[in-house]
Amino acid sequence: MTNKILTVKDLKKDPEVQALINVTELQLEVLGYTEHSNRHLSIVANWTGDILRYINATPREINLGELAGYLHDIGNAVHRNQHAQSGAMLAYQLLTKNGLAFEDAAEIMLAIGNHDEDKGTPVSKISAALIIADKADVHKSRVRKNRALQSGMINKYLQDIHDRVNTAAENSFLQYNNGNEIILNLTINTNICSVTDYFEIYFSRTSFSRSAAQFINCKFGLVINGVKLL
Repeated sequence: MTNKILTVKDLKKDPEVQALINVTELQLEVLGYTEHSNRHLSIVANWTGDILRYINATPREINLGELAGYLHDIGNAVHRNQHAQSGAMLAYQLLTKNGLAFEDAAEIMLAIGNHDEDKGTPVSKISAALIIADKADVHKSRVRKNRALQSGMINKYLQDIHDRVNTAAENSFLQYNNGNEIILNLTINTNICSVTDYFEIYFSRTSFSRSAAQFINCKFGLVINGVKLL
């Protein structure tokens, strides 16, 4: 088997990968989850690579991290439950089929299988970077606009706390300070949701991100509306 260098650009051109992403979006829209399309996957891929660059990972690790970021939610094509584990297996098969070395595909499988806070844990630099990048994508563009239209009332629509928090998130990005600190910087419209609402659904994800940062010898910080909370 020839060991091939794959990139996210290659995955975006792969019809099988794109078919699975499309099915993922179809299922999650029916279930009422936020957007998990190419937008989210591309952001997570980019941020995973950025984190790995920040900690001086090797070019190989950076590339594998970006691939893991792009494929991390593909298991939702099977079922939302245990999507990290099913996605890990799907990703391994897709990547080796496309010529990626078994060792590289296995590292990506490991990272994807551990990215969900319910059952995962940071077990490698790639997995830690993926965890932080994934949990950092909180933004109003992830809210499905058609659900608001279908409800007929925006206030009724915003009774769902996940929609409310994401709708209120006007900006989110990662900052890197002092050589060992990764900060999630959020701007939240408090007329739509409170900071308490954010922590109600994101506390476990924030704790997971802190654990991931510690694994790569970094501190995880949280800034909301200019106020540092962690």
